[in-house]
Amino acid sequence: MKKLVLLIVAVVLFAGFSASGQSKLVSSKSHIKFFSSTPAEDIQANNTTSVSTINPATGEIVFSVPMQGFEFEKALMQKHFNGEDFLNTKDFPKAKLTGKITNLDKVNFSANGTYDAHVEGELTIKGVTKPVHEMGKITVKDGKVEADSKFNVTLADYGITFVKGKPSTNISKTVEVTVQAEYEVQ
Repeated sequence: MKKLVLLIVAVVLFAGFSASGQSKLVSSKSHIKFFSSTPAEDIQANNTTSVSTINPATGEIVFSVPMQGFEFEKALMQKHFNGEDFLNTKDFPKAKLTGKITNLDKVNFSANGTYDAHVEGELTIKGVTKPVHEMGKITVKDGKVEADSKFNVTLADYGITFVKGKPSTNISKTVEVTVQAEYEVQ
């Protein structure tokens, strides 16, 4: 059932690119990780269920991240993450990044190499959308494209706060997010 939902999300996301007749890069092989460090404990979660597209002609980039796809080492961490007091993933099942590579003239999707990519756009988490300006790397090798980025997210910017209880002292106010995605031409 999860794969069917991902397929439907991918079709909806990518329909706009197909309608324009432009080739696109599609990733269903992605890894999104977040990391939080406090004196109490480190918290890390991994998600390999997101989908993404890049339109090499326009630089448009989209990530759709099913929030319940994050997996934790401890079941209690996962319960807190998905709960109403934190991410409330029942009401807000996905996060989304829509943006554009603003230095597209510096990225050659046809030639082997590693290119710095500046992405500007909007990140939506828990129903709150904020502008983002982040750096990443695009690596092209023998026709395969990979994108990597690491950036910080301030949880309170997206209405994610713990004001009482153990979780309020066990998670930092800012988490580090690492994104790795492998793309194929569609």
